[in-house]
Amino acid sequence: MSTKVAIIGSGFGGLAMAIALGRRGVEYTVFERCTSLGGTWRDNAYPGAACDIQSHLYSFSFEPKPDWTRAYAEQPEILAYLERCADKYGVRPRIVFGAEIVEARFDEPSAEWRLSAADGRSWRFDAVVAATGQLHRPKLPRIEGLEQLGARAFHSARWDRGFDPAGKRVGVVGTGASAIQIVPRLAERAAHLSVFQQSPPWILPKLDRPYREVEKRVYAKAPALLAASRAAKYLWGESRLIAFNGEGRYNRLVRAVATWNLEHVISDPVLRARLTPDYPLGCNRILISNDYYPAFNRPNVELVVSPIARAREAGLVTADGRVHALDAVVLATGFETTRFLAPMRVFGREGRELEAAWRAGAEAYLGMMVGGFPNLFVLYGPNTNLAHNSIVLMLEGAGPLRHALPLGARAPRRAHRRAEGARDAGLLGGDGPPLRRLDLGGRLLELVQDRRRQEHQQLAGFRGRVLVPDALAARRRPVVRRLRTRR
Repeated sequence: MSTKVAIIGSGFGGLAMAIALGRRGVEYTVFERCTSLGGTWRDNAYPGAACDIQSHLYSFSFEPKPDWTRAYAEQPEILAYLERCADKYGVRPRIVFGAEIVEARFDEPSAEWRLSAADGRSWRFDAVVAATGQLHRPKLPRIEGLEQLGARAFHSARWDRGFDPAGKRVGVVGTGASAIQIVPRLAERAAHLSVFQQSPPWILPKLDRPYREVEKRVYAKAPALLAASRAAKYLWGESRLIAFNGEGRYNRLVRAVATWNLEHVISDPVLRARLTPDYPLGCNRILISNDYYPAFNRPNVELVVSPIARAREAGLVTADGRVHALDAVVLATGFETTRFLAPMRVFGREGRELEAAWRAGAEAYLGMMVGGFPNLFVLYGPNTNLAHNSIVLMLEGAGPLRHALPLGARAPRRAHRRAEGARDAGLLGGDGPPLRRLDLGGRLLELVQDRRRQEHQQLAGFRGRVLVPDALAARRRPVVRRLRTRR
């Protein structure tokens, strides 16, 4: 009897798992709540939406794309890439569109997962892979009277496709990764743009450029060169971890570049002071942009640093009593990233709910598996947001599913004991030792290679009828470490 796997979500993670399972001959079904695939790259279609990871790296290793148009691809091209991958690897026919999974419940007698959709449909599977990601639940700010703005206020991930900023007074709430892409585009067309800032971000220059046709042809004819470009970008990205290591030289270098990026563009000392972060580098996400700072040199753009007190029909009122009359308000306030699988409810052994299990703090072995929830895998779980190994695990982790036998009634108890054994061994949760000091040379490469070896050793430990590593409980040191930054 073959193992049947349910994948919830059709973004990068869901497609990667689907393709990996399909290549290994595992039966799977993908459930997508919308009528099209793409996840966050389908939802976030605001002006200027682009990736802040280089195109050669932000693509599947098994499906390189030599003809990316830019070093940092924009949303339409990324979405088209995902759709092409889904068609090429036969994933689209296995996607159930319009199926919003609202509950996943483990049935102990049959050792199966029962999935229930919002429309009343239900299915049963041997294993469930939650690929819902963290960037699909918009986080709305707590502004008194926000409902008075009605349709004039919308989140960046729910962009009003019919909205035309030309000649309008527009407000942008937030200065995060989405806002720094939206602001320059709105500044070009809006009559007046007010940017409401809570705290300024650290912003580095964006080394973006269009690829020349000759480059695309070379990459297409020399796959090894494209792979080398991808590897170099990966190592460069990993090297930025060193910047978080206290007040070291690399930290000072990155701060110097960010400071130069600001001072080079903003000449007004008052405005520059308002755009200068007052917290250490790395406490918030470091952003990259070439056109965010220049937007504030436009006469129609205003930076508002007074907190928003409330909303009224005319617009937003700040704490200083000023009324900002606005025709539209863009809420670039990010996403609910810490609830993970919500609003879907997940019940494991003995009816235990996952949200209740994580109430005191979410934890999962390798960010993927939770004790008491057999054969449930989370691709973007706790402590994986900044980890490089998420894609590695989701692709290589499909191997155990191929060799898994049908689950028996006694399997859940074995899974629970093994997961609890891993917890007792210090593998689930815990701070672990601090990350050792690194330099930009061979020691960084050594760390990356060591992590790769650990991952493959861990994945090789999958055995038997339960899709949980056998050998892990015997280990006596943490294999997943939370990174500590010295202040």
